[in-house]
Amino acid sequence: MNFEISDKFVDRHIGPNQVELNEMLEEIGFKSTEELLDKVIHKSIRLKNEIDIGKEVSEFELLTDIKTIAKKNKVFKSFIGLGYYPTITPAVIQRNIFENPGWYTQYTPYQAEISQGRLEALLNYQTMVADLTALPLTNASLLDEATAAAEAMFMFYNSRKKDRKNSNVFLVADDIFPQTLDVLKTRANPIGIELRIVSIKDFELTDDIFGMIVQYPNADGEIIDYSDLFAKAEEKAIFKVVAADLLSLSLLKAPGEFGADCAVGSTQRFGVPMGFGGPHAGYFATKEMFKRQIPGRIIGVSVDSNGNPALRMALQTREQHIKREKATSNICTSQVLLAIMAGMYAVYHGPVGINNIATRINKLATLLAEVLQNTSVTQINKNYFDTIKLRFDNLDIVKTINKIAISKSINLRYIDEVTIGISISEMTLLDDIIEIANVIREAISESKISIDDVNAIKKLEESYNNSIKRESEYLTHKVFNSYHSETELMRYAKKLENKDLSLTTSMIPLGSCTMKLNAAAELYPVSWSEFNQLHPFAPVNQAEGYLELFKEFEEQICEITGFAAASIQPNSGAQGEYAGLMVIREYHKNRGDGHRNIVLIPSSAHGTNPASSVMAGNKVVLVACDDYGNVSLEDLKAKAEEHKDNLSAMMLTYPSTHGVFEHKVIDMCEIIHENGAQVYMDGANMNAQVGYTNPAIIGADVCHLNLHKTFAIPHGGGGPGVGPILVAKHLVEFLPGHSVVDINKSKSISAVSAAPWGSASVIPISYAYIKMMGSTGLKEATAAAIINANYIKAKLQNYFPVLYTGVNGNVGHELIFDIREFKVTAGIGVVDIAKRLMDYGYHAPTVSFPVGGTLMVEPTESESKVELDKFCDAMISISNEIKQIENNEMDKVDNPLKNAPHTCSEVTKDNWSHSYSREVAAFPFEQSREYKYWPSVGRVDDAYGDRNLVCSCLPISEYEGD
Repeated sequence: MNFEISDKFVDRHIGPNQVELNEMLEEIGFKSTEELLDKVIHKSIRLKNEIDIGKEVSEFELLTDIKTIAKKNKVFKSFIGLGYYPTITPAVIQRNIFENPGWYTQYTPYQAEISQGRLEALLNYQTMVADLTALPLTNASLLDEATAAAEAMFMFYNSRKKDRKNSNVFLVADDIFPQTLDVLKTRANPIGIELRIVSIKDFELTDDIFGMIVQYPNADGEIIDYSDLFAKAEEKAIFKVVAADLLSLSLLKAPGEFGADCAVGSTQRFGVPMGFGGPHAGYFATKEMFKRQIPGRIIGVSVDSNGNPALRMALQTREQHIKREKATSNICTSQVLLAIMAGMYAVYHGPVGINNIATRINKLATLLAEVLQNTSVTQINKNYFDTIKLRFDNLDIVKTINKIAISKSINLRYIDEVTIGISISEMTLLDDIIEIANVIREAISESKISIDDVNAIKKLEESYNNSIKRESEYLTHKVFNSYHSETELMRYAKKLENKDLSLTTSMIPLGSCTMKLNAAAELYPVSWSEFNQLHPFAPVNQAEGYLELFKEFEEQICEITGFAAASIQPNSGAQGEYAGLMVIREYHKNRGDGHRNIVLIPSSAHGTNPASSVMAGNKVVLVACDDYGNVSLEDLKAKAEEHKDNLSAMMLTYPSTHGVFEHKVIDMCEIIHENGAQVYMDGANMNAQVGYTNPAIIGADVCHLNLHKTFAIPHGGGGPGVGPILVAKHLVEFLPGHSVVDINKSKSISAVSAAPWGSASVIPISYAYIKMMGSTGLKEATAAAIINANYIKAKLQNYFPVLYTGVNGNVGHELIFDIREFKVTAGIGVVDIAKRLMDYGYHAPTVSFPVGGTLMVEPTESESKVELDKFCDAMISISNEIKQIENNEMDKVDNPLKNAPHTCSEVTKDNWSHSYSREVAAFPFEQSREYKYWPSVGRVDDAYGDRNLVCSCLPISEYEGD
């Protein structure tokens, strides 16, 4: 008898059931899954043995097991600081945004008309950052504070005037966060930047310096007034970066007010849990003169086709997909979900609430210093916000304090043998202050204090000088002064959510994006305190659950990819690319081949590949593709041999971005290896490999995975993402290390992300996905993804030409439809079809990537045959509309494609001037009558938004003009 739980997760995750899969196979022209897969994936790269992940577990069993692992983590009260602080996530934000699939299953808002909700939330975030930093131009978040600092360094290096092109020194204060310094070291060396790390008091502004960075308050909590230093730097045309605690800026003079050119930092304190290191939204604010150089995404204000204000991502020509090897950053994602949470935290609390939170933190820190006065303890910081620095007579006292504190589940920062740092947070209570004071007083043999002693203190001294006190207003916009009750914020969040199309609405068929199911059971553990309340620099013996989970997860992905070891530190796919290339670079240097700096990249590659390569100190040589979209073996061989003495690597996406498995891929890898180089595989399309082939068998030496694609982490509207790298045995010793937590291999490169394990708190999602799918389920998911793509090809190829197929006429897990002919026959371009799909209730496929004038479709394995048929019906209906234009049955200018999308207000107004009916506009096929999604704005004017750049919340009157 079978007593196992019968409800299998794989049946919930994979959209089509077996009957539907058989029907789709028949439509494609195959009798079985294996018959199709034999045609799609060449036998030379098929796995000889099944992957060994183990048998699948049910959702109930998974959650039980992972709870057991979570309980091995010890959640102490954290006073460590160093950029990570306990914070209170308002329940209304946790419930209605963080845990809401209407928010976390959205994609990056490239299609602005169906993204107005999260665009507004991100505009709020940008306004919050701009107000607090007093710098007018901000982006929609970066990966973390350390990455933001590195991006600032790189931006200013590329912004040097002609007469300063020989200045290559970046001056770094030695009291910045150590993890930030670690990432600066990683990023500086490959591009020829020299870091000069000295104490502020020893700064000398020599002519070889192009920029500097300081911490405000510094790593030990001291607030330094940089006004005079910055004035001198301004005279010498030296760029000035401030890494600032954003919450402190509600009390302290803003960086923009004392001469900063750029402010960077983290918004983690704004309601986002520490999560053992992430994910959190790093912020980046600068002056408007750098609007063409600023990294990341910027949300700007424009107008729609009806003349109404509308939001969009501004200045997109800066993106890597367009600039490629000329890009000044490889950042292709941000931390949207976390940025939205931080912005909503500011909306919920408003300026008064934010000020109250910061003031309370400051007063508690001041109180702790006060109750330790008149003892043998010396409090060193003269000006401080939340952190006091205590020096003791001898190291035995510090050891005693540590022992007592640990016994009371308290973590302090032990700076050196006789110095302790204590950082106060929003979660600190008065009882905590008394407890910490008594831990210290006990260690120095002083009598303990009580609440009565605290109440006897009539007045606390100011902890910082008036000269650095903030006088200017912030968060003055209406949005930060309207939604302070839970009811109001709940409704505001829901209003924004309803403007957007997410996976709760319909399939999102974006090619190269893998918008698969993010199952609720996978996401449960992310909200557990055992995972989200750990400080990343807590003693590792308090994170045994995490370490166990990391170990098993790394073993899982090594088994899936065939590689020897992994690093989960990179916190985006692009960071994974960069980390992998840096590992290859270090490998060559270690062999005495440090001159190898040529990277071959196919012309079809993902746009971040050339950008990442240049940032890693390489020169890019493009390899041509043939008429079928495959990498030209002849061109690859010729260029590999031409550059053999300096060849470092080839970057290869597999299956290709054109949606096919190139059957000569092993030959490509052999050519590279024969010429002394390494093969880097971009794992963006790993969803089509799992269980059938892997990077190692193909011949790659290193690859990254997109956990937010193949392994079910939500896209979150544009982040978080995680991009772990996996390497062959000869590269293991070079995997990224960390300066604070010792995870170093024998020859590790320095860190690529701020936290040792990157965005640690979302790793349980991918771990859960793999455990619940099991070996068989993972392979079935790959097969379903490929069947779904080929089914769409079979249904639509007579209406829209398929640009590329494999040698047997099939596609992989995605496919490209060529739309270019309709521009000639009907005046209809790819954007017109993308916008018209919104009227049908669908997000557009990927537009004009990797080939201009095309649509790339990836259905994933999670979409059912019913949903695929609906999407195909919508596309066929649009094809019929194009035919009507071609036959002059519809006007070539005034037609539903050119005017799409159509809003509710537009089709219900009294005056309807179009030559087609309102019904055609709004209800173009039967399914839209059952459930109608309404875009909230008409077609957005991109050019207007770039010409009139507005990136923060201003009164509507400010947007009006020529």
